Amino acid sequence: MTQMDYKYSLLGTAMDDYHKRPLLLQVDDTPMNHFAVLEVKREIPRRWSTLGCFRKIRLYSFLFGLAVMFLIMASYILTGDKKGLLLTPSPYHVSSLVSPGPFAFNLSSVKDYAHIKLVVKSITSKVEFRSRRQVPELKALMNSEPHMFSVTPHKFLPGVKNPCWYEEYTGNITLDPYRTNLYARYSRRFRTVFQHLRNTFQEHLFHRDGKLYRMRCLPYFYIIGQPKCGTTDLYDRLRLHPDVKFTTFKEPHWWTRKRFGIIRLSEGFHDRYPIEDYLDLFDQAAYQIQGNLTANASGSPSHPDIIIGEASASTMWDNNAWVYFYDNNTEEEPPFLIQDFIHALQPDARFIVMLRDPVERLYSDYLYFGIANKSAEDFHEKVSESLQLFEGCLTEYTMRSCVYNTTVNNAMPVRLQVGLYIVYLLDWLTIFSREQILVLRLEDHASNRKYTMHKVFDFLNLGPLTKERESDITRSPASNTRRPADKNLGPMLPITKEILRDFYTPFNEKLAKVLRNDSFLWENDSKL
Repeated sequence: MTQMDYKYSLLGTAMDDYHKRPLLLQVDDTPMNHFAVLEVKREIPRRWSTLGCFRKIRLYSFLFGLAVMFLIMASYILTGDKKGLLLTPSPYHVSSLVSPGPFAFNLSSVKDYAHIKLVVKSITSKVEFRSRRQVPELKALMNSEPHMFSVTPHKFLPGVKNPCWYEEYTGNITLDPYRTNLYARYSRRFRTVFQHLRNTFQEHLFHRDGKLYRMRCLPYFYIIGQPKCGTTDLYDRLRLHPDVKFTTFKEPHWWTRKRFGIIRLSEGFHDRYPIEDYLDLFDQAAYQIQGNLTANASGSPSHPDIIIGEASASTMWDNNAWVYFYDNNTEEEPPFLIQDFIHALQPDARFIVMLRDPVERLYSDYLYFGIANKSAEDFHEKVSESLQLFEGCLTEYTMRSCVYNTTVNNAMPVRLQVGLYIVYLLDWLTIFSREQILVLRLEDHASNRKYTMHKVFDFLNLGPLTKERESDITRSPASNTRRPADKNLGPMLPITKEILRDFYTPFNEKLAKVLRNDSFLWENDSKL
């Protein structure tokens, strides 16, 4: 299914309707969306009067070309884009798109402590939490994604912990079954895995009544968030458990990005990844559940206790694609969220959330994803600018609307919204029960990995381990720690920490109340 089969809303008046639409540029009074590329046209002179004139024109053309090249290279470097040169609006120049609040301040004076404190005070005064959101009906979900629901069954194989089923295979077995898989096409480092899957595909086909069937599976559990909160470490440890298998790589980001054709938002939209491409990522694990068919002609899985996990840290919070694909009929908020679709396919799924002091999480996120010129002072300025944008949104719209506001999220130079854990968690709890979501703290995991891993094993109903295997899981070095170059930058400025602490406090208080655990206030934790 191609991009053309879906409705987009890529143009509009940003000043009046920024809450629904992407940012726009204006070039020669012509609206241009933020995926437009730089195009330079030059008229050819009609006649050449003299050789000297010809040489002058060549010189001017050369100088003009150098100027254009300089501008393009500057755009290339500043945007940090390695695959395309995009005219994307800088988050430092969006004041005309997002109305400043009553306590707006000059961005050149972002270190003005009093002004920033007023902005934070204005934000916290507008924080409110609804009791429940309006959950969409199943029919509406199916109408929005008919192909997804046509591929997955309503029931799964009995006696198997993981949600798996047999799907009739009608393709030509002499052809490559993964030839159209977009993950295989665009991910060079995973081509070896797909080559192995190709070589073993036929031997895992199940023959019955003259037909061929292949086993398909969805995850039994998801590690859904948050970024820079230890999800990679948890993933690496769980992979060591003999009954736990994962996708062919850690973060497929299918639910939040690839499903919409997003590889990098700055690159615009590619072809949408169909659900079959996502299911292919579980084939290796499905084969292990299925076992050796030559020794088991009935087709019953040989290893029913194996479970499959998926670990995309964007699943909990990233709904930024909604504004391009879903009609908005819910007062500037997404009508469908990621969890609505997951619940519709597998209502018994389980989810693991790893959280961290949101103040430290934001600094770690900045250091990890920052391109160049990183410093504590630069972080302070980016925090200040992001706070102003968020506060400007709150002058017109609700707190939840601003959290899911795609334009504001894309404009903020640091991802403030990712640390508003309670907003996302409350939305997940409108569709899944509390017993289906395990919420952990990175601080606890770092200080006592054995304790947190036991909680995870119990939550996933995994059997006991030998002491040797358990030791391998709990004592291995931590994964994805801060890089030495980033450590050398030192901590954030004390004033930045104080400002962020004030900003996140009301959200942490609500989180601690919902989870009935005051440790989620992060009042006495040292930084990680």
